[in-house]
Amino acid sequence: MTDKRPIVKVNRRVVWDRLARLNITQNDMARRVGISSAYLSRLISGKRSPSPGMRVRLQQALDCPAFEDLFIVVSADE
Repeated sequence: MTDKRPIVKVNRRVVWDRLARLNITQNDMARRVGISSAYLSRLISGKRSPSPGMRVRLQQALDCPAFEDLFIVVSADE
């Protein structure tokens, strides 16, 4: 039996909206959370799933206190 836990992904529309509202670039955002711009790009595109610690850092950097406002939970099958 395989483990089919849900996967947390970044809501890319919210990220782009927040970046525009805060007037910061993707590179600025990556520096704020302490990761490379390439890794942030993979998170935004859904190619990678953020760890719990990374989720907190992203929420803080984007001034987005509610988990549901910044992340979506998808089935492992999607």
